[in-house]
Parts: sequence; structure tokens; C-alpha cells
Amino acid sequence: LPVLVKAAVAVLEQYPQFNCSLSADGATLFQKGYYNIGFAVDVPGGLLVPVVQNCDGKTIDEISGEIAALSGKARDKGLSMVEMSGGCFTISSLGHIGGTAFTPIINAPEVAILGVTRTRDSLVPGADGHPVTRSLLPLSLSYDHRIINGADAARCVVAFGEFLAAYQFD
Repeated sequence: LPVLVKAAVAVLEQYPQFNCSLSADGATLFQKGYYNIGFAVDVPGGLLVPVVQNCDGKTIDEISGEIAALSGKARDKGLSMVEMSGGCFTISSLGHIGGTAFTPIINAPEVAILGVTRTRDSLVPGADGHPVTRSLLPLSLSYDHRIINGADAARCVVAFGEFLAAYQFD
């Protein structure tokens, strides 16, 4: 999840229309100048969405630590409203459950949310045409069509994939 958060920052920088929020009446669009990324936490009775603040200025390790701390607080029913406010974009992961795809619901007033499931190895054609094993991570993007068109949404998903493919995992 921390790498996905860093990917979200990179993608939001590239596609700022995803880093917006709408007023409650839908009449005013607010462009965000910061990168606060929410993540869904499964708790008894539903989901909570804590927010890691100012992710653009944090390392993967710092983000990882904050995700762990906020997740623990969510499960212990100890999150404050401040810790669940100010998000620009949310990531919802079903990786711990499984599945291949789902349609995440946008966390208003945000205008988009990324859904991820479990990574799995698949055979795909290699550069020489022979099959190779690759790890694939299914991504699902939900977005508000009043703000974002389908072509930009597709480019956004491609940008997530490119970031993750280029990232050097330890």
C-alpha cells in the first residue's frame, strides 16, 4: 500500500484533474495543491478511510509507518475526525481478501478512487513472443464523469501501471 500511495502522488501530479474535490452542491470544483491520500480500512460494521497527510514530502517508510498506525487506530475505534479528513484521493485494497476486480465507490467530496485486488503471477507474451511470468495487479478506477473523461481515466490507470512497473521493490 505505501508504494501505491507514492504512485498516487506521482499520478495526481501528472493528472491534476484527479486531485480535486467538489462542493456538496456540485457547483464548485476545488483544485488541491497538496497530496493527502486516504486508504480504506475494513472494520466491523463497515469501512473507515484514514488519510495520510502530505504524502509528497514523505518516504515510503514514513508512509508505511503512518498507514500501520492509522490502521491500528481505525481497528481500535480510535481515529479522530481530523485523521479521516482532507483526503484528495483514496485507495481501496481487497488484496487481503482476493478477487480480480471490483468497483470502488468514490469517497465524496473526492472525484476519484483507485481499487486494487491481489497481485498474481500470469503468463504473458514476452518481447520475443515467448510466454513469460509476470506479476499483475488488477486496478479499478472509479471517477466522477462531471470532472474527468474516460480517456483521461484510462491514461491515469496506465500511469499507475507504469509507475508500479518501474518501481524497484526491495
